[in-house]
Amino acid sequence: MPDEPYTPTHSPARAIPRPAAGPARAEASGTGTALTPPPPTPEAAPPSSAATGPGTAGQGAAEQGATGPGTTGQGDAPGRVWLTRLLVVGLVLAALNLRPAITSLGALLEEVRTGLHMSGGVAGLLTSVPPLCFAVFGIAAPRLARRFGPAAVVCAGMAAIAVGVAVRPFAGGTPGFLAASALALMGIALSNVLMPVIVKRYFPDRVGTMTGLYSMALALGTSLAAAVTVPVTAALGGAWQTGLAVWSVLAVLAVLPWIPVVRDHRTAWALACFFGLQATGAYITMGWLPQIFRDAGVPAGTAGVLLAVTMVMGVPLAFVIPRVAGRMRQQGPIVVVLGLSGLAGYAGLLAAPASGAWLWAILLGVSNCAFPLALTMIGMRARTGAGVVRLSAFAQCAGYLLSVPGPILVGALYQHSGGWTAPLALMAGLMVPQMAAGVLAGRDRTVEDGK
Repeated sequence: MPDEPYTPTHSPARAIPRPAAGPARAEASGTGTALTPPPPTPEAAPPSSAATGPGTAGQGAAEQGATGPGTTGQGDAPGRVWLTRLLVVGLVLAALNLRPAITSLGALLEEVRTGLHMSGGVAGLLTSVPPLCFAVFGIAAPRLARRFGPAAVVCAGMAAIAVGVAVRPFAGGTPGFLAASALALMGIALSNVLMPVIVKRYFPDRVGTMTGLYSMALALGTSLAAAVTVPVTAALGGAWQTGLAVWSVLAVLAVLPWIPVVRDHRTAWALACFFGLQATGAYITMGWLPQIFRDAGVPAGTAGVLLAVTMVMGVPLAFVIPRVAGRMRQQGPIVVVLGLSGLAGYAGLLAAPASGAWLWAILLGVSNCAFPLALTMIGMRARTGAGVVRLSAFAQCAGYLLSVPGPILVGALYQHSGGWTAPLALMAGLMVPQMAAGVLAGRDRTVEDGK
């Protein structure tokens, strides 16, 4: 893995002079985040130290050199000390999550094989997936880090681990189990590669100490999952699904410390969440809506036409909504209207799926028009063409990744509950964070503002 983009441009022995007082600030560049010290005094100002965007995310943070968060000398502000401690916690928790998805499965492999009717050959394939994923996805880590910043990629990696580990036991078969495992392993692969980058960027004067710390945490997580998975499974009722899924809690905890590190790009993250949640609803609708109607007694042909009605609503609204949204300073009201349409549609499917089928199909079609709205907001939340390109890449890549577990989880809930009450409740519940993220993303500001 090349270290060049992340090598500090100032020697650790030459800290950049800075005023005795003044809080550290986070400087936003596109969709990357560079944590920089307070401005140097005019007499000692370096020729150039500004990050120029996500494409130079590694260089942007490297400009701080030895005065990064890892350095506690020369009058660090309380905010810097707090951030340093938070980064230590985030580093340890991330390292703890780099192996439990693998070793917990090894401890319960026999139960998983029996439960999924998995052959020995497929089980062997399953055990070979981790190194394959590490090789394939690890290659992308440096490029993603340069574009979005390593902290943001590690945060997303922890989220991928949490989702993959939570979903795979309930994916409903071997293919789903393998796909969810690959999602978790992708998060592990990206974080694996970027841990040294995080240490170099934020702790340039303590590389050995911090590397030892996260290596120790990695080994602890590996052995802990192997040792306690079986007794924890027994304590939780004996189901192997629960014994594997419980490790997602540790991954969720690992996401939290990284959020403040990347919070200066709330708009970009809100757009990614809004895009991902609307994509989740759209793919669930396309995949499962006809089955919902058929289970309610609607003929198969009519169920297909109802899905077509839902999809065709996007033809006129995909033209109207962007035009209306482009004339508004804030797009939150449109987000709320579309979200309420979705809530009404799901409520109708729960209460009277057959008798009100046409109305529910139309309402869900209106709700699915959050897609052109999301594309419009991407274009409005950056000042330059290059900024839009970076924001679009981030929001869509992260968003589509977020949408992967939704259809799988709905299918698993449908299979295990034997009806649509639980899946529809989940689908309706997802509309609430979708509206919240959309309102946040729809504020009148750009990612260049760092908010």
